[in-house]
Amino acid sequence: MLQRVRGRFGTRAMAIALALVIEALVALLLLTLAPNILAPPEETVPMATFGVSPEPEPAPEPPSEARPADAVAQPKARAQPRDADTPPTSDPVVADPPPAPPVLLDIPLSRMPDIGTLPRRPAAGPAAPARRVAGPPAPGPDPGDSRRVEGRGPNGEPLYAAAWFREPYDSELRGYLSTARPPGWALIACRTVQDYRIDSCTLLDEYPDGAQIGRAVLAAAWQFRVRPPRLRGQYQVGEWVRIRIDYELDSTRVR
Repeated sequence: MLQRVRGRFGTRAMAIALALVIEALVALLLLTLAPNILAPPEETVPMATFGVSPEPEPAPEPPSEARPADAVAQPKARAQPRDADTPPTSDPVVADPPPAPPVLLDIPLSRMPDIGTLPRRPAAGPAAPARRVAGPPAPGPDPGDSRRVEGRGPNGEPLYAAAWFREPYDSELRGYLSTARPPGWALIACRTVQDYRIDSCTLLDEYPDGAQIGRAVLAAAWQFRVRPPRLRGQYQVGEWVRIRIDYELDSTRVR
């Protein structure tokens, strides 16, 4: 056949035909080997499962299929349980040590202190009455107020101790007391008016009775200069005062 082809097409055509046949064989060989060379080896990744039950014993692995010699074997990954699935361990409870027993002092009875000689706390007195805190405070006497004295005016008016604006002179009393019999005294009550004057005087008492000292003092009272009583820091004209005149044998004293 080759001789026939060579005779028909010539030597050169025969060489070209052989070259084409050889190239076809090489291409066929490459196509046969290409899937194993170009395709990457398949990796088998086992699926990991987790559970709270004890891990069962691993079953024997089946024999793996034969792989091509040029394939690289891949190591198998083994699933590890998560730390969150491990139950927490509790710390041991440390018990507090028991308290130590109290220390007892061994003191002889002869040296024990006598509690009867200890000072006693004074008994608490009665509780003070509760003070009223609501409303304005009750008005009290001012330190500069006039002093209230015993006795009453003609219509029950309160009397205050007289404070002289000017004490009467002896010459003003001597003419009126000339008819009285000393020694003795007279006590009169008078109402204060303007300009430190007094009027409406009345006899409260005299000593001795019938000595005419009271009558003489009432007659001379128009000359007296007396300050009105001072109440709550203010002078109160119209209030009543009490005046005492002492008549001695050689002198006259006013109060």
